[in-house]
Amino acid sequence: MAAPTDQRIAVPIDDPNADTEWNDILRKHGVIPEKPPSPTPMIEEAILEGRRIAHENRLEGKELDELDALEDDEDEAFLEQYRQKRIQELNNLTKKSIHGTVYPISKPEYSREVTEASNDGPVFVNLTSSLGTNVESRVLSELWKKAAKEYGEIKFCEIRADKAIENYPDRNCPTILVYKNGDIVKQVVTLVTVGGVKMSMLDIDSLLVEVGAVSEKDMRVVKRKRDAEEAKEEQLMGKGIKSGNLRHASAEDDDDDDWD
Repeated sequence: MAAPTDQRIAVPIDDPNADTEWNDILRKHGVIPEKPPSPTPMIEEAILEGRRIAHENRLEGKELDELDALEDDEDEAFLEQYRQKRIQELNNLTKKSIHGTVYPISKPEYSREVTEASNDGPVFVNLTSSLGTNVESRVLSELWKKAAKEYGEIKFCEIRADKAIENYPDRNCPTILVYKNGDIVKQVVTLVTVGGVKMSMLDIDSLLVEVGAVSEKDMRVVKRKRDAEEAKEEQLMGKGIKSGNLRHASAEDDDDDDWD
């Protein structure tokens, strides 16, 4: 029979994380572990840091005319700093903008215009459908034109899929191929993973950022994302107002019923 000092005693524990005097005694004697620190201070600190960064970067992505409109609201030196930064970015983009259009290519040109050209920078290829009924293919071709015009420093090419790859199934169209340094670094088969027929320039931006063609801090990426967020907020506010009006109208109808 075990000695009394060797016998284990069942200690009642309701909630080991509760702040009770009994739990404090148990923690002091090592019966239950110390309570982990509350995550609340860390969460609050992260929120404050996020707000600080958002405030510091509040002018990111704004055009020159938007900066001019803030003269009465922002410190002049701070505003001028962003003006000069934006002018420099625009000058750099102008110098790099050597393309500006979609290049229609043929199979004999593919190696030179795509594979070899990707040694000088990323090349984006759209393998299009041979059928006019392929809606996704038409959507991507339109986005390709917009992207080529806006991102003039990046080369965008287009070729019919069955002309580039013999017997390439039309059900896989459109297909996006991204080349860098002579190799395919990204492949997107149909638009199902990038928004389908609702694919937009926001999805193009995400693709460019993902493969390193542009920075996530690129003013074109930042501006479009900010505009989309503002549009979404306005839409939600509009829905809230509309919903509020409907509830108000419903309440008035109920009041009218009381007098019937």
